[in-house]
Amino acid sequence: MSETTFVTDYTGPEGLRTRGTVLVVPGRGEGEATYQRFGRRLAADSYRVRVLRAPVIAEDDLAGSLERFAARLAGAAAGTGADGPVRPLVLAGSDTGAAALAALVAWSATQLTAPLDASWWPQALVLAGLPGYTAHQPGGWDDELDVRTHCSVHRGVLSDDPSVRRGTLSAAVPRALLDAAYASTADLPQLLLVGGADPLADRDALARVAKALPAARLVVVHGAHHDVLNDLQHRSVAAEIVTFLEALRNEPSLEPIVTVGSSAW
Repeated sequence: MSETTFVTDYTGPEGLRTRGTVLVVPGRGEGEATYQRFGRRLAADSYRVRVLRAPVIAEDDLAGSLERFAARLAGAAAGTGADGPVRPLVLAGSDTGAAALAALVAWSATQLTAPLDASWWPQALVLAGLPGYTAHQPGGWDDELDVRTHCSVHRGVLSDDPSVRRGTLSAAVPRALLDAAYASTADLPQLLLVGGADPLADRDALARVAKALPAARLVVVHGAHHDVLNDLQHRSVAAEIVTFLEALRNEPSLEPIVTVGSSAW
């Protein structure tokens, strides 16, 4: 396995059967420690988690960029199980990582080679903090932190990690990538997560794409900012994702496991 294929690897408690595999794709500027808390939390529920490096997307070569990205996903999926990744295999991305995943599954479905035969082809996507088209110009690191998260622990993680590239949220997202992501009609279950206080989100565009997708759920995390997987509400967000993962495993798939019979709120 190449060192550049994935950054960190999280396995479930010893002696317990692995319930599925989650490959996590970071976004702009995020470093090695960014998803440590998230990876450990999913792994505690017996999911195998691997965090990749953020994708590199060339504005003038979207197809080539997505091909290289698919190869990296295949490399990350390899070796997670004796006979390939334990399924369901779910791809989770944040920011440009989410956009790259949405664009990749949409693009792959149009190719002559059936993507369903690919080792990296997922049962579902989790897309967190999908960015809009409007660029943001932070005034400095404190301003970028305010855009990302109000969780003091995660602000410390970002500030103390030398691999975090500061100022990257002001970099323009390739328009071709966003066009492909927002035009997707991929026939996969997709959980879209957006912070209610995310200044980089285009809520109207997200609502449109959620309605256009055959199987999508758009979840608004009240008070959360752009790093919706790592903001103050990270426990509730992780619980929402685990609920989604467990529903994928259910028979029939996505059938709710828990429903409310009666409630005072």
